[in-house]
Amino acid sequence: MSQTSFVAAGAPPAADDPVAYRTPPANVEAEQALLGALLVNNRALDKVGDFLRAEHFFDPAHGRIFQAITKLIEKGQLANPVTLRSLFADDADLASVGGAGYLAELAASVVTVVNAADYGHAIHDHFLRRQVIQIGEDMVNEAYRHSLERTATDHIEEAERQLFELATTGDVKGGFVALGDALGRAIEVATAAYRRDSQITGVTTGLADVDRKLGGLHNSDLVILAGRPSMGKTALATNIGVNSARRYLETEGREGAVAGFFSLEMSAEQLATRILADLAGVSSDKIRRGDVKDSDFPRFLEASHTLSRVPFFIDDTPALSVGTLRTRARRLKRTHGLGLIIIDYVQLMRGGGINRSENRVQELSEITRGLKAIAKELDVPVVALSQLSRAVEQRDDKRPQLADLRESGSIEQDADVVMFVYREQYYHERREPVQKETDSPDEFRKRYETWRSHGERVHNIAEVILAKQRHGPIGTVKLHFDGEFTRFSDLDPHHQSVPA
Repeated sequence: MSQTSFVAAGAPPAADDPVAYRTPPANVEAEQALLGALLVNNRALDKVGDFLRAEHFFDPAHGRIFQAITKLIEKGQLANPVTLRSLFADDADLASVGGAGYLAELAASVVTVVNAADYGHAIHDHFLRRQVIQIGEDMVNEAYRHSLERTATDHIEEAERQLFELATTGDVKGGFVALGDALGRAIEVATAAYRRDSQITGVTTGLADVDRKLGGLHNSDLVILAGRPSMGKTALATNIGVNSARRYLETEGREGAVAGFFSLEMSAEQLATRILADLAGVSSDKIRRGDVKDSDFPRFLEASHTLSRVPFFIDDTPALSVGTLRTRARRLKRTHGLGLIIIDYVQLMRGGGINRSENRVQELSEITRGLKAIAKELDVPVVALSQLSRAVEQRDDKRPQLADLRESGSIEQDADVVMFVYREQYYHERREPVQKETDSPDEFRKRYETWRSHGERVHNIAEVILAKQRHGPIGTVKLHFDGEFTRFSDLDPHHQSVPA
């Protein structure tokens, strides 16, 4: 057969070879055997068509033949040496190995098509090896270049990104799953939830009513937590992350999750101060100003000792891209078993390009699609915080709606869950009545009393509005919010969540 001299490509050179050099890994014999099998029996494409591509072939001529075979079969036409002859009659690449007659030679040499899948996997494996070599060479070349714009850490993250993408595209284990297998996994999840005290199937938020509505935060879900400034988005997200991580520590990994918090707005120190203030029961504002008492320090020490063991990790790198976030999240999952990702917040992220997109809406759409992909790839819930449009401020009822997300591209479409944080107290305090010239003392007193009375009802009350849940009910959950400690917690037992 033609090209038999290429069969040994990739083999190590002999010790006595005067011109010893290494050639790229390849198995040209497997490429020839697969193409021959496809030409004899087009159904063999079913065994390799879901993962093998033309660019995976070492010989460019073989890649072009495979591409032509695939196109004909996809059109419902027969692909054999006769139907392909006209396509390659004047092909220069094929001429060097015998021209169009090479197609007939491939088909004639086939013994069996049973091993088509094995040939395909061998070709794919050698392609991955060549790609790893290329990435390694690029890493070396880039490391030798000195640039003020790119640091050594940037080179490392770029290499990790390329390797992760290669590992993802190189995973050929996907495909259909039998319903019986999927049911088995579903029963395992339900059984685990039944045996837990909390009886939730996902990662706990530490908030009973929220868990009851959501069933916890589910793996592979993208959860959008949105609200206007000063509503407490960061506080709620931090509470959820720390609650989950503490539960993981307390149950030795049976419940909760290792949490990774990407803080694009606040520094790690600021976030840690909030968490410490919450657990120690000391105002974070007083901690920042140094206005603390001697009696507070024992509580600091106890709280810091507890928190030091909690698997809660903070990355405060500003303007992260989706690719960098994915690389770091994957690294944390590999080293510490990451089970929950929180991002504060999506509008501060960058898309895939180096430069920001001219169309910010399209860039945000790219970001949310990327976050959903990360949730599926790493099989963890991703909680992404989001700002809302100013349209909320123009309405008498300031409660957010899904429509307030529209200008942010595909956030609503990509999200499995959309939650809004709303605190009426914030707006109510800014509507304190002012006595008008036309008001009598009694009229003003009555208006002021009405305002004060309503203020007592909404004091320290927050609403988590479940506006979308792909796999469950929507509705509103009321929580207690303590602004001094930036802490969300469950209301008294007699308070109930509001149905949709």
